[in-house]
Amino acid sequence: MVELPRSLRWLFRVVAVGYVFMLVLWPVSLVVRETFRNGLSAMRDTLAERDVQHALNLTLTVTFWAVVINLVFGVTISLLLVRYEFPGKRLLSALVDVPLSVSPVVVGLALLLVYNGRTGWFGPSLESAGFQVIFAAPGMIMATCFVALPLVIREVVPVLTEIGDDQEQAARSLGASGRQTFLRITLPSIKWAVVYGVVLSLARSLGEFGAVKIVSGNITGRTQTATTVVEQKYQNFDPGAAYSVSFILAAAAVLCIVIVSLLRPKESHA
Repeated sequence: MVELPRSLRWLFRVVAVGYVFMLVLWPVSLVVRETFRNGLSAMRDTLAERDVQHALNLTLTVTFWAVVINLVFGVTISLLLVRYEFPGKRLLSALVDVPLSVSPVVVGLALLLVYNGRTGWFGPSLESAGFQVIFAAPGMIMATCFVALPLVIREVVPVLTEIGDDQEQAARSLGASGRQTFLRITLPSIKWAVVYGVVLSLARSLGEFGAVKIVSGNITGRTQTATTVVEQKYQNFDPGAAYSVSFILAAAAVLCIVIVSLLRPKESHA
C-alpha cells in the first residue's frame, strides 16, 4: 500500500470534513439557531397546539409499528438470504434494495392505486369489510415500512455472513431446537447489527414525508404527521413552528444514534 504524503492526507481530511460540514452540520445548526432565536417561546407555543400534538403522536405510532414490522421481517429475510439457498434468492436480494432507488412519492402513488377505496385493486373489498388503508394509519405504516425496509437487512446480512453457521450447526447437533439456536446463538451474535438497523429504521421512519403525504391525505388533526406539519407551517408563513417541529424530529434521531454509540461495547465489531 502506497503511503500518501502528509500534506496530501491533511488535504483529504479537510475536504472530507468540509464536505460533511457544508452538507450536514451547517444546515442542521441553522435549524437549531432558528428554533431558539427567540428563546423557548416558539417551541412552547408550537407544542401547545392541538394539531401539532396529534401529528407528533401519530408520527410516533406509525414509526413504532413500522420499526417493529421491519425488525421482524428484516431479521427473517436476512436469515433467509444468508442461511438458505432457494430459487429467486438473487431476485429477493435485489428487491430489498428497491426502496433505496425508488422515490417515496412513487411508492405512495403505487399504494394509492392498489388500496384506494374507490378504484384500487383491494381497496373496495377491504373498505366494505370495514378496513380502511388509504387516508388512514394502515396505509401510512405500509408506506413507512417500505421506505425503511432495507436498513435492518443491510446491517444484519454482513454480520450473519461473517460469523458463519458453525456454532448454529453445533448447537443443533447437540439437540437444540431452532428456537433455542436462534435465541442463544444467532441473536446474541447479531444483536448490535440489529440495534443499529433498528436505530436507522427509526430515524428514517420519523423523517418520512413523500410516501406518507400521498397515502395519508394530509388531513389536519386526523392523518397529518410531523413532517407534513413542517411543510404546512412553513407554507403558511409560520417558520417558528416549522423549525420547532423540525428540531424535534432531528433531535430524536440524533439522540437515538448517540445513545446506541455510547452503549455499544468498544470491543464489539459486529
